[in-house]
Amino acid sequence: MNETIGFISAAEPSAIVEVYWRGIEVIRAIQTIENPALTAVIRVLTLLGTELFYIPVILFVFWCVDEKQGMRFGILILFSAWINGFLKDLLKQPRPYNLDPSVGRGFEPTYGMPSGHAQHSLVFWTAAAWRKKPAGKGVIYFRIAAVIFVLIIAFTRLYLGLHFPTDIIGGWFLGFFIIGLFFLLRKRIETFLAGEDLRFRLIAAAIIAFLMNASGAETNLGGLFMGFCGGYSLMQKYIRFSAAAPLGGKKPGVLVLAVRYVSGLAGMTAVYFVLRALLPGEGSLFADIKSWGAASPYYTLGRFLRYGALGFWAAAGAPWLFVRMKLAEAPAEDGNEGTNTVARD
Repeated sequence: MNETIGFISAAEPSAIVEVYWRGIEVIRAIQTIENPALTAVIRVLTLLGTELFYIPVILFVFWCVDEKQGMRFGILILFSAWINGFLKDLLKQPRPYNLDPSVGRGFEPTYGMPSGHAQHSLVFWTAAAWRKKPAGKGVIYFRIAAVIFVLIIAFTRLYLGLHFPTDIIGGWFLGFFIIGLFFLLRKRIETFLAGEDLRFRLIAAAIIAFLMNASGAETNLGGLFMGFCGGYSLMQKYIRFSAAAPLGGKKPGVLVLAVRYVSGLAGMTAVYFVLRALLPGEGSLFADIKSWGAASPYYTLGRFLRYGALGFWAAAGAPWLFVRMKLAEAPAEDGNEGTNTVARD
């Protein structure tokens, strides 16, 4: 963040610095309601705008509710994180505590504009709440709750002094752009991919993962995308897992879904820690070996492979395990094996 510190300490004031100082005034006004109990609650709520929330929820949807919808959520969040990180590094804008340390109630290792919390929450909850036409009061209530949740996440970032109001607005603007593309292009892309063979899908996923890495994004994003998309395509062709398919002629029960979810998470945990111990990096069992520790030139490659394996497990490994454990059954043959990617809704 040295570039940011240099920017904010410039002797000559600028219009954007003036906007930031006005934003700090807003943050100070919000922090007048500060108290230890509220701060503790805010710290928990703000975590609901991170991967600690999105990843478990997306995995639950994929494994236990609707694998197609889980796939869409996963791609949306990965794409949103990629664009957000790219713009953060491009704009290199400060966070409030860089100008006024007194408003800081936390720390983030990245730049501030646009707010990832604001962006991702809007993308995720809009996709979840508006994916179908209204079907009753329950849908309306869910949409109201989604809007409130997005606003709460934004409030937590201001309360903690981690974002300027302009960061929040920028995140929302970018989120609306991404979700707009999703609603506009989703069916067209899924219909197009449904007509292509497995090789084309794998090559397309590899190209997009390469572009992610080439853009300067963390290699974990490219790895997750490659593993998740490639695994999903292979799963459709060879495993044909369906989260909602009847099991023994009946709808999967709560116990079956719970065992699915726990065993799937256990597998992800094992993949993560085993590869972390084997591949280059500070957590490797072979970190003492030259060129294999924290400063290893192969660290980024190892990180790509580790997260690629995680994405592959989520989309293909876990579904294979569910079928082997009799926790799921492949749907009856319909003559379109491997091409059922078009939305059901």
